[in-house]
Amino acid sequence: MAETSSPRDHHSQQQRADGWHSGLFECNKDFSNCCVTCWAPYLTFGHTAEILDAGGKSCLTNALYYVGAACVGCPWAYAARYRTKLRLKLGLQPSPCNDVAVHFFCGYCALCQEHRELKAKGIDPALGWEANSQKYTHLSAPQTHAMHK
Repeated sequence: MAETSSPRDHHSQQQRADGWHSGLFECNKDFSNCCVTCWAPYLTFGHTAEILDAGGKSCLTNALYYVGAACVGCPWAYAARYRTKLRLKLGLQPSPCNDVAVHFFCGYCALCQEHRELKAKGIDPALGWEANSQKYTHLSAPQTHAMHK
């Protein structure tokens, strides 16, 4: 008997039109990260930010900055900067709206989506920069080709 895959399985392996591998509200695609983010969003943020900073700041340092921003009521402003950094590095569209609004209204979902996106690119943020540095340095936004005269 031939093995078949459902359209849903096939879709989950492809990028969406906006470039992301999963939607903002698809936290169930990585349930363990969803739980970690629910209870300790600073940890998910710290892992992702360490990768995006190319090891310049550790997970702990980034997590503490996130906690500090949360203490003054604006972790969304700090985290949105890293979402922008991720999008620019990977050539992703601002989806479903601009990065600040996504983090302001759906911060935990945004953290989960960013974590999933790195994992879809073969990078596990939970392993830290050292374990992922070779993979990350080879990531770049898709090249756009322009015609020159």
